[in-house]
Amino acid sequence: MKAHRAQSYRFRGGVARVAAWHGRTDIASLALHGPDAPSPRVLRRLLEQLQEAGYREVVTNALGPDTSLPLVDNGFAVKGRLHLLAHDLANLPSQSGRTRRATRTDRDALLAADAAAFDEFWRFDALGLREAVRATRRSHLRVAPAPHDPRGYGLFGRAGSAGYVQRLAVAPEVQRRGLGHALLTDGLRRLRSRGAKRVYVNTQEDNDRALALYLKAGFRRLPVGLHVLGREL
Repeated sequence: MKAHRAQSYRFRGGVARVAAWHGRTDIASLALHGPDAPSPRVLRRLLEQLQEAGYREVVTNALGPDTSLPLVDNGFAVKGRLHLLAHDLANLPSQSGRTRRATRTDRDALLAADAAAFDEFWRFDALGLREAVRATRRSHLRVAPAPHDPRGYGLFGRAGSAGYVQRLAVAPEVQRRGLGHALLTDGLRRLRSRGAKRVYVNTQEDNDRALALYLKAGFRRLPVGLHVLGREL
């Protein structure tokens, strides 16, 4: 089956971005952005369009309760649970200076680090990384540590005064060397310098190492988490 092209569907209160999940022609990645979920009528039509395009299953991005509940009412179920954390940027650790700006030639190395750091359900392919970069109006990629062989990266985005740690990945063989901390503090400082007042990050509930890193850097866990949802079509 021919590969699907990524598409956007606007609805009142937001936009839905659809792409092939991990390059699969039978599973759609549905990313919902905006303050509101699609109405039941819009959601039904969207699912019909996905089915007509040849998809047999759909998986969402990480969603809060207000967006998740209308989807659950339409047959979606929880595929993954995530902690949601926030940082007010008042106190940040000193910068390590061990990161640099990513270039186009780094892409394959970044995807290799991502694949090593996450299991199949959570990892990015090239399309997933590109969609993550486009998820916010402003974003920047930092890599670590070597100039020509990055083994980790951080993707940071900003929308108005809200900042986001959109991705933080370090290959297992170079973990516990301070690379994640360096990427994180560098990204937080850049977000603050560019006008962010608060930064958010999410991480899987069973990822204790990432949770510890964020808490040590000054994030606090919010009482409401996020969910990744999915359903068959």
